[in-house]
Amino acid sequence: MKIKNRVFKTMIIVFSALTLIGAAILIIVMNLNGTEEASGKRSIDEMRESSMLTEDITTDLINGDFVRIRFRIVTDSKRSLEELQKRDFQMQNILIKELAVMDLKSFQSGLGELEEQLKIKLNEVMSQGTVTDVYTVDKVLQ
Repeated sequence: MKIKNRVFKTMIIVFSALTLIGAAILIIVMNLNGTEEASGKRSIDEMRESSMLTEDITTDLINGDFVRIRFRIVTDSKRSLEELQKRDFQMQNILIKELAVMDLKSFQSGLGELEEQLKIKLNEVMSQGTVTDVYTVDKVLQ
């Protein structure tokens, strides 16, 4: 009887030690992998893999001037990118509507606001994932 108790206690101690070691390793691995995501920093390669470059969009502003503009839109995942690519017609529609109410002065000084507004409007139509950033990569004002 004493031998069985001793074996049983030894097994419990070994299993407890293995469980603690496993939990410690799991916590360490999760913290090492999660620090980049938690801080919101992604590598440039990850950003490029989950982003798309729009086609040139040419439209008029409210005062009759014409603008040709192009954006790089960054999503939070490849899955979100696939959805955004399917929604390209909605994205162009949103862009044209946003640009149509701008005049020359607001266009020249408000590109950051335009990018933010585009991000918000795109996230409203997205069902999976989100748009994290919008960058103006080319603009010509005529």
